[in-house]
Amino acid sequence: MRRNELGGTVFYQSQFIQIFPDIRHGVTTRHGGISPAPFDTLNLSAHVGDDPANVRENLERMHRALNLEASATVDAKQAQSNRVAVIDRSQRGTRVQDVDALITNVRGLPLMLRFADCVPIFFYDPKRRVIAVAHAGWRGTISRVVTNTVKTLQETFGSQPQDLIACVGPSIGPCCYEVGVDVQARARESFPSHDGFLERHNGSIHLNLWAANAQQLRELGVEQIEVSGVCTSDHTEDFYSWRREHAQTGRFAAIISLAG
Repeated sequence: MRRNELGGTVFYQSQFIQIFPDIRHGVTTRHGGISPAPFDTLNLSAHVGDDPANVRENLERMHRALNLEASATVDAKQAQSNRVAVIDRSQRGTRVQDVDALITNVRGLPLMLRFADCVPIFFYDPKRRVIAVAHAGWRGTISRVVTNTVKTLQETFGSQPQDLIACVGPSIGPCCYEVGVDVQARARESFPSHDGFLERHNGSIHLNLWAANAQQLRELGVEQIEVSGVCTSDHTEDFYSWRREHAQTGRFAAIISLAG
């Protein structure tokens, strides 16, 4: 991914997806907003203790920078699940309940999810002009939200995995993501042939969310996979990190839209 500044707002953008002029997308950073510490500055969640007026202004700035219509954006009340929603024109500007992936082929209908260590994953099918964004924490990764997203793209829009472009965005990396025995056991159960997702660092076991999600994509036949390799816990100058900042932090967003 490339780090780009647009209209005073800093984004990370997929090098694979950025070449398509009909796609507007980005993973936001902390930069370009008005929120005070500990939410400084581009916090995009009104549910973490920040002033809602700050969040509204931050959202407007993000949308302006990407030339998107804020009132059209669809987001979700995320549930750390593997549930996927297909969004149509009637849902313009709404919040979808209890899902962790959004898909649409409607132009001018941005899809947005929020993060603070979990993995943002963009999808684009340039042949069928379909986009998606997924949120994969350890629960979503183990319950295969990425797998469900690809299967929904296939079943609903006829997407072929080899046509899909996937981008695994900034999130907590294996360097920093120590997990307990319960998560280790669930990871081994979900990925019995890929214990390599569990790595030993300084005597503790860490989960590699990037590798686990990329492997799901490869197993489904997705060939065009970009992995940012940027750890949010190691880069709190750019990103909010729930773990590194002891839950006292904001949320960044992953947003993608087919140009209207």
